[in-house]
Formats: sequence, structure tokens, C-alpha cells
Amino acid sequence: MKLIMLGTGNASAIACYNSCFLLTENNKHILVDGGGGSNIFNQLKAVGLDWKLINKIIVTHKHMDHLIGILWIVRMACQHINRNEYEGNLYIYSHDEVIFLIKDFMKKFLEKRDFELLNKRLFLIEVKNNETIVINDKKVTFFDICSKKAKQFGFQIEYEENHRLTCCGDEPFNKLNKQYLEKLDWLIHEAFSLKSEDFLYKPYEKNHSTVADACAIAEKFKVKNLVLYHSIDKNIENRKESFLSEGEKIFKGKLFVPYDLEIITL
Repeated sequence: MKLIMLGTGNASAIACYNSCFLLTENNKHILVDGGGGSNIFNQLKAVGLDWKLINKIIVTHKHMDHLIGILWIVRMACQHINRNEYEGNLYIYSHDEVIFLIKDFMKKFLEKRDFELLNKRLFLIEVKNNETIVINDKKVTFFDICSKKAKQFGFQIEYEENHRLTCCGDEPFNKLNKQYLEKLDWLIHEAFSLKSEDFLYKPYEKNHSTVADACAIAEKFKVKNLVLYHSIDKNIENRKESFLSEGEKIFKGKLFVPYDLEIITL
């Protein structure tokens, strides 16, 4: 399986795309979030993938920098389905708040014939806390991250002989979900900024983590590989070097600080 980082930036980033990524294996793809706009199509094109091949999507929460790109995909998918230019069906997995917003968007902003595709060619699958669903032949378990800002689900996916990857969403890890970090191969965790610069960017006021915080969590649970994302775009040309410098002092596993469009083999 490959992890393709389509975007690595936080909500206000403009020097990179908002955080979203693909999990892909054997020409089957799961898109996680969509960033904040129609640039999701440019990001997919940049990694050589036709957006019409994306038919499984996970949306973590309703914030604009995660949801708006998905609304663009819904709009375009409906149009192409009605033109007989989209093969198969589109499945979107999320909790009740996001499902409601997507339905409401379709009803208010799309044509009637597009809205009528619901439950025929476009399926909005509401997931529950600690529920496991098979997506692209992989077991995916969703969990409530206990967000302080907006209802948000993280998830864990099992792949290749009991290997596991967990995405904690874009807020600090909550100890209530420790079962999803134990004996873990890969952790995708937000890191807003450096601990050494928390006085400057104030991540805690926004309920986000520093690089040091994320690395301490991964080290505590002996995670094998840690991927940092959802970061500020200040001094982005040196982000990888500075994040690695701070993080590797704490986390003894393999630390990844990808830029947009980087591909990581799991």
C-alpha cells in the first residue's frame, strides 16, 4: 500500500494545499478528506491519477479545509454520471454531521437530477464510533477523536497481513483512543508547528500539537513509523529539515515530514 500526500497544510495554508491524502493499492484508492477547494483535481492530476477513479472517500469532519474539496468531487461526479462518463458508484464514509451537510449541499446547490443520484449511484455511508467497515477489501475502524471544536472521526485501516495504520484526524491524540495506537505500524498525526516556536504560532490556542508533542505520543506507544501533516506553511522550504531536527530527538522510530505530492510506501 502507498500513502500519497496530496496536501500537508493546515486550514490557513496557501504555500501548500490543505491536508488530504490517498491510500492506494492495486489500482484501488481511498481518498481521505479533500482540502478546501477545487484544487483537489490539480493535486490528483499531479500524481498521475484521474479523479474519476476515486470512488471511495473518507471525510473526517466538516471544517472547510477538509470538506469543500469533497463537495467539488460530488458535483463533478454527479455531472459525469449523468453524462455516462463516470463508471461505477461513488461511496463517501463519514459521521452523521458530515453526511447531513453533503446531502444539504446537494439539495440546495445541485440540479434535481444530481440529487436523485443519492442511493442509486452516490452513496453516503454514515459510520458510528468504533464501527468497522470493509472498504476496498480492507477493514477500516472509525473512532471519535473527542474533538473540542467539531465532531471528528479518526480511523484505523488493516492492510497486508495484520499491519495497521491509524489517522488521528487534525487534533491532538486523546488517551481515550489509546487502543488505536498500541502495536501500530504507521501513525498519521497533525503537527501544527515546532515546540520551539509555540510562543510564536500558539498551536495550543487552536487545539493543535507541536512536532514534539506528536513525537512524544508516538514514542510512548512505540509506533514504528510516524507521518506529520496539517502543518503551518511558514518557512515551508525548511519545514522538513526543522521538523525532523526537533522530532528525531524524541521519536526513535522512522519519522516522515512529507511535502505535498510525496509518496510513501508503507
